[in-house]
Amino acid sequence: MPAPIELYYWPTPNGWKISIALEEMGLPYTLKLVNIGAGEQFAPDFLKIAPNNRMPAIIDPDGPDGEPISIFESGAILQYLARKTGTFCGSTERERIEVDQWLMWQMGGLGPMAGQAHHFLKYAPAMEPPHDLPYAKDRYRNETGRLYGVLNKRLADREFVAGDFFSIADMAIWPWACLWEGQEQDIETFPHMQAWLDRCYARPGVQKGRALAKDMRANLQDQKEAQKVLFGQKARD
Repeated sequence: MPAPIELYYWPTPNGWKISIALEEMGLPYTLKLVNIGAGEQFAPDFLKIAPNNRMPAIIDPDGPDGEPISIFESGAILQYLARKTGTFCGSTERERIEVDQWLMWQMGGLGPMAGQAHHFLKYAPAMEPPHDLPYAKDRYRNETGRLYGVLNKRLADREFVAGDFFSIADMAIWPWACLWEGQEQDIETFPHMQAWLDRCYARPGVQKGRALAKDMRANLQDQKEAQKVLFGQKARD
């Protein structure tokens, strides 16, 4: 039995990517909660692992050449775990290219845009003072919808984003796409995406990864101190 991977995690879409991957790949792991609302991502010990003060991150005691390695950035972690296990990354070079480009699409497009949609539609109006910005709300709502249109078209003739196999690209996209309601999207407009969301969630690994530490997930609109930490309003040492 390999030594368990240390997962530095909080129940957010980016965190779910890695908990889903570890469950899907059957890799043993130990959970290290990083309470981002309390500012634990700025702790010096965590910054040694994740210098950009973002979770998720991992430490694999059995890294390359059998030596420990720490990795930050969810996309990099997914690629590492896929290479480590030889799973969920495609079996041919063409499949691997499909997986990589859709993983990059999530990292550079859907994640940032959906994240900004959450911020301006849900969180900014609940801040003190409120920031209700119609242009920003429209901008990120519409761009997220455009990206879901791309995804919906992609899924019109295939089961998963890279083809007929579930991959780390699905693991990266699903955690953000499953929150379409908070991004003020009309899911009926994206029937192929809706069916794909259901196919992914039917997988036990996705269910277990999504449920990890779910009781720790709170309504950020009501947490004023957490807002100050997360949105840069509160000075840190």
